[in-house]
This record gives sequence, structure tokens and C-alpha cells, in this order.
Amino acid sequence: MIRPARPEEAPALAALVERAYGPWVAVVGRRPAPMEDDYAARIAAGQAWLLEAAGALRGLVVLEAHPDHLLLDNIAVDPAAQGTGAGRVLLDFTEAEARRRGLPELRLYTNALMARNIALYERRGFAETGRQVEKGFSRVFMAKRVG
Repeated sequence: MIRPARPEEAPALAALVERAYGPWVAVVGRRPAPMEDDYAARIAAGQAWLLEAAGALRGLVVLEAHPDHLLLDNIAVDPAAQGTGAGRVLLDFTEAEARRRGLPELRLYTNALMARNIALYERRGFAETGRQVEKGFSRVFMAKRVG
């Protein structure tokens, strides 16, 4: 089940992101940006969605609506749920949400050192639209048209 996050769940979201992104710290050389996000603010803005299974938090997405696209700002899957299809379910939800909102494009960005993630997004139909350093992070920007 995917549902909006509730205010009291902000610490659980932050903890899930810590677990999910923890292995990337050594690769990136610093804490990835999602580890520093304000999940209480994301929840208050209606941007945080949770994937639950058997009463446990399995993953999350942070979505930002823009006039011409939906930005997938963050997707995180609990390490205990990796390999179970949770990431696919969250990406499917994100694409469906863009269509539901009438937005023609889904965009995201990831760290240039996260090659595994870039390859996954390419397999899902995303195309690279640019690279840029932002806030000290070397980012790869990607987009996908949704029908």
C-alpha cells in the first residue's frame, strides 16, 4: 500500500533514508543530499509518500509538482526490502501519479557516482538530460515522458 506520510512518521522516514543511503556515503565521499532533508517539512507539504507492507515501512518517495513535470526528488527502499520489487512499485506509483496530475513528464536527478541507479533509471525509460554540480554534488539529470 502506498499512502501519504503522516506528521508523526517524519523520524521513521529519516531513519529509512539513513539505512537506504548509508552505503552510498563511501561512494560519494559524503552524506547524500536525501540524508539531510527535512522530512517533517516534506510531509507538511504533501510531498512524502510511503510504501507499507505487512504493517512495516518498506520505502518512500518524495515528489515535487511543477507546472510541466513531476520531480522525483527522492526514492528510498529499506535495505530489508531491496530485491523484493519495492523500488519498482514506487517507480510505478510515481509514473501513475504524474499521469493522474496531468503532468507530461517525470524528472529526477541522482549522483553521478551512483552508476547502478543511473542504469536502473535508463532501463525504466529515463534519458539523461544533463549533468551539473549543485550544492557540491555532481548530479545527473534524467527525464521520462509519461502518457
